[in-house]
Amino acid sequence: MQNLQYWVRLARTIAVPLGLVLGLLLALAPSARAHDVPDEVRVLAFLKPEGQALKLVMRVPLKAMRDVDVPQRRGGFLDFTRVDTALRDAAALWLGDEIELYEDDARLPRPRVLAARVSLESDRSFASYETAVAHFDAPRLGNDTELYWSQGLLDVLLEYPIRTERSQFSIRPRLERLGIKVNVVMRFIPSPGETRAFDLHGDPGLVRLDPRWYQAALSFVYSGFLHILGGTDHLLFLLCLVVPFRRFWPLVAIVTAFTVAHSITLIATALGHGPDALWFPPLIEVLIAASIFYMALENVLGARLQWRWMMAFGFGLVHGFGFAYGLQQMLQFAGAHLVTSLLAFNVGVELGQLLVLIVAVPALDFVFRHVSERAATIVLSLLVGHTAWHWLLERWAVLSKFPWPAVNAETLLRLVRWTFVMVLVAGAAWLILEAIRRRKVAEGE
Repeated sequence: MQNLQYWVRLARTIAVPLGLVLGLLLALAPSARAHDVPDEVRVLAFLKPEGQALKLVMRVPLKAMRDVDVPQRRGGFLDFTRVDTALRDAAALWLGDEIELYEDDARLPRPRVLAARVSLESDRSFASYETAVAHFDAPRLGNDTELYWSQGLLDVLLEYPIRTERSQFSIRPRLERLGIKVNVVMRFIPSPGETRAFDLHGDPGLVRLDPRWYQAALSFVYSGFLHILGGTDHLLFLLCLVVPFRRFWPLVAIVTAFTVAHSITLIATALGHGPDALWFPPLIEVLIAASIFYMALENVLGARLQWRWMMAFGFGLVHGFGFAYGLQQMLQFAGAHLVTSLLAFNVGVELGQLLVLIVAVPALDFVFRHVSERAATIVLSLLVGHTAWHWLLERWAVLSKFPWPAVNAETLLRLVRWTFVMVLVAGAAWLILEAIRRRKVAEGE
């Protein structure tokens, strides 16, 4: 009986503070939800050097400006008569303190917040730099507008001191904390009549807005090197090329033929001469899988090695389209050096392929010393072919969802033009290799 009374008294003692804690948590629950990290945040920005000032105009969803003391009216609506201080605090805390801007690789000091205001989501003033700047002089929203903090847009005009507008500028946005997925759409205006567009996601690192040619080249060589090492389908295609060969130099010629071929279609597509139909990229993915499957099947049935360079060249034209579509997002970092960047990317791809050969040829040679070369070639090719077959089925399922292209004069003309170019290039490559072969034969005699 005494034990029962003890537990009753203990329960009464705990009930009061426990109820207070639960009530406090419930009271804070709406506030916690109000400060949740947004799922997606899209930032619009214009960056323009003018004399000795670099102006950054930005539009950010107000819901991304968390932990800011917001003056509100009855009903939770923004109090526009007292909101200016909160807007400037938000601009300084979430934008000015985070964004890193550089002039000739020297970081600029923190900016001045020249203006900050709230806009409705329906506002279209950020269509251009001029209209965005003029928007700050337009009449502001008043308390006759009922707007919650999470429903508005924050427009900010920041100014950085610079030495001259002819400097080289770089930016690291560092805005990934604004949301789970952050997309920064920025327009850099280095001079009147010139605009460079950037579409940045997450933390892109340091972005050179107007890179010198060697900076762009080094960046694209590095990207090409990583692209070939990270592309599973391209690596499997190279593996199928490597398996039947035991010597390094014949493979270099074949891989170079592959590089020359994909360089043609990559550069042509990047310069805007490739097909732009929605169904074409899925078709290329299907053809890449088919090329891997065919090369694996040829290894199993018995490859004609003297003609393998032609297969590498033909399939290289297909793979070039794949490289081009994977490169589109990065071309924004080429600045005024598009052709240089494309050539540098191909150099990086070639270096990556040579690294694969340097590792793969000795490794396969070591394996074939301990097992039957023919049996190992068949097993390895079957494994690659099995993977390629599944890719082929999956990618065909995606391609089959697109309607067949309309057969018209424009489509036929483009098809004839590309066929003519490929036949011409293939013929030139054959003539060059035939001349090399005859020279070797003559030297041998």
